[in-house]
Amino acid sequence: MSELTAFLSSNVVFGVWGGLVGLSLLVLAVDLHQKNAHLSPMMKFVWALTVLYSGPIGLGIYFYAGRKEIAHDSIWRRGFRSVAHCYSGCGMGEVLGVILTVGLLSLGNLWVALASFSLAYVFGFGLTMGPLMQEGETFSDAFNDALYSETPSITVMEVVAIGADLLLAGSAHMGQTLFWGALIFSLSLGLFAAYPVNVLLIKWGVKEGMMNPKHTPGNAAPQTA
Repeated sequence: MSELTAFLSSNVVFGVWGGLVGLSLLVLAVDLHQKNAHLSPMMKFVWALTVLYSGPIGLGIYFYAGRKEIAHDSIWRRGFRSVAHCYSGCGMGEVLGVILTVGLLSLGNLWVALASFSLAYVFGFGLTMGPLMQEGETFSDAFNDALYSETPSITVMEVVAIGADLLLAGSAHMGQTLFWGALIFSLSLGLFAAYPVNVLLIKWGVKEGMMNPKHTPGNAAPQTA
């Protein structure tokens, strides 16, 4: 544990990671503009946040599951698109909760956990409910759908992410590299912890999973000879 906290406290490591995140965002932006501009604004937003939180890891997930160039779709790819959608909203809530409770209010770990959990659910549900309501569902129906389909994924993601963050940097403050290093590391842990949950929810029919990028409206039909 001490070796890991020392690694996450390193300014050099943090700087290198920041450079990788910036490069990954640039690659994503170029690919979305040149090859996958047909993706919905929501999914572009999802992939941008996924790469922002997890850098080259998030970019690798995008190339594996989020582009129209994937060779064939599968439940494993659908699981990654689904967990990325969850991750984008929950990550916003978690980061905001940690910054507010630790950075601005200087509250204890219990309040950090409660606020981060609550905001993760709010943002996670919001990113699910918004598109459903745009499709014509009432607020009540959209909320029930989000509650049913997203609660298991959000719960596992946040238990792992917030638990790891508090374990690694529970006494750190915003001016320390460990504060940000542990937050970044814990977010990716939450992503991978929730991935098998999303795969199972899709397999059991609880979630549909995000559509194949090839089938997104606006994708040009293949040319025939």
